[in-house]
Amino acid sequence: MAVSLYTSRVVLNTLGVVDYGLYNVVGGVVAMISFLNGALSNSTARFLTYELGKKDFNKLKKIFSATLTIHIALAIIIFILAETVGLWFLLNKMVIPDERITAAIWVYQFSILTYMVSITQVPYNALIIAHENMEVYAYVSIIEVVLKLLIAYLLIIAGFDKLKFYAVLIFAVGILIAMIYRVFCIRKYKECYYSFHWDKELYKPLINFSGWSLAGNFTFVLLRQGANIVLNIFFGPAINASNAIAGQVNNAILLFVQNFRIASNPQIVKLYAENEIQKMKFLVINTTKFSYFLLLFLELPILLEPEIILNIWLGQVPDYLLIFIQLTLINTLLTIFDTCLYFVFNAIGRLKENGIISPLIGIWLIPISYLLFKRGFPPESLFYLLIIKSSILSFIVKPFLLCKYADYKSVDFVKIFLPCIIVTLICIFPPLACNQFMEEGWLRLIIVCMVSILSISFSVFWFGIEKEMRKKVINFALSKIKKIN
Repeated sequence: MAVSLYTSRVVLNTLGVVDYGLYNVVGGVVAMISFLNGALSNSTARFLTYELGKKDFNKLKKIFSATLTIHIALAIIIFILAETVGLWFLLNKMVIPDERITAAIWVYQFSILTYMVSITQVPYNALIIAHENMEVYAYVSIIEVVLKLLIAYLLIIAGFDKLKFYAVLIFAVGILIAMIYRVFCIRKYKECYYSFHWDKELYKPLINFSGWSLAGNFTFVLLRQGANIVLNIFFGPAINASNAIAGQVNNAILLFVQNFRIASNPQIVKLYAENEIQKMKFLVINTTKFSYFLLLFLELPILLEPEIILNIWLGQVPDYLLIFIQLTLINTLLTIFDTCLYFVFNAIGRLKENGIISPLIGIWLIPISYLLFKRGFPPESLFYLLIIKSSILSFIVKPFLLCKYADYKSVDFVKIFLPCIIVTLICIFPPLACNQFMEEGWLRLIIVCMVSILSISFSVFWFGIEKEMRKKVINFALSKIKKIN
């Protein structure tokens, strides 16, 4: 995370605000076209993990080949859409300075190639997750972050168009990382052997399952990239840079929680495959709470001290970045309930209802924000709409659907939401007091960070976890102290 945030600063300062915003909004056009990929990623991981839980290795091999065939076909479809509809939209609807049109086309073409590589990579990554070989991600993440640090250095010394060069380098890193994962999978897993065969009974559930996942994933991508485009239309590339940086901060923080969930999600599917429903429910409740607590640890100091952190990190702070980051982080805290609880539907193979309701709630945000901007509302209005949407999905829609279709009770959600609310209300006051009564500067930043960690730790220990877990934590700590003595 530290290296990722540092490289963001270097890339922003080297490219400049306009070019940095251009890279993110142009690449976002390709991301909108490739929304199908996320839907198929969910189904791929779910079906591979389910068959591992069932220990049907012959079917596992067939599913891997089938999913790879689907992803290759999808990559070709996205290439065609990107080079027709997407290219037309880029050249006719995007707000791009005339002198940067050529560079924007370079970025666009290499973004297409990068996404095609990532699409065909999905079955291999899903296989690693299904087998729970998480250490592979640790090693490859180190390699990837070192390469991105190298990119930042090469941009500084490059004597030609830096935006074009950046697009080429990002593509090259994507190719290398994909090759590392693929070589590992081919050598490690016997089922990682591709052979084309058409089996209607095999493809049908994969495509049906993906269809409902597709609706939810389309809404997510539409909101993320559609928001970027609407901001570009009304406020220009500079606002896209602020939105992109806020997104990078958010993604760096989310990396911790995503890795935590990547480790737990295969267990949830396998427990369902083994018909261990109560154990699965216990795991879902606790991983949801711990995901929220982990986010709170990382976000609270940034929410309270964003200005000094951004000045230290970036040097130059683009317009609206401060409020964008604060609202994005608040939205993520609310969204974590939605995303964690969603995986129950993924495990039990029932996505239809969620695939209908979630898009119906989210789809209106882009046209509403468009109308608000046309009436002169500020750009942060979009983020307030996102927070409202996330609250409805997390606290109303997901609990209702889980109670109706997954045998959850109201008390299960009390076990999730109540500890999170209590912990938040208790832990926020000590660091907030330091923020309000001390002068801004390094000393206040350090004290707010330390007090936040202590305050959250205390609150989680006494109000966030059950009595039995507290005993386990105490016993674990005592055993470690005895070993030291």
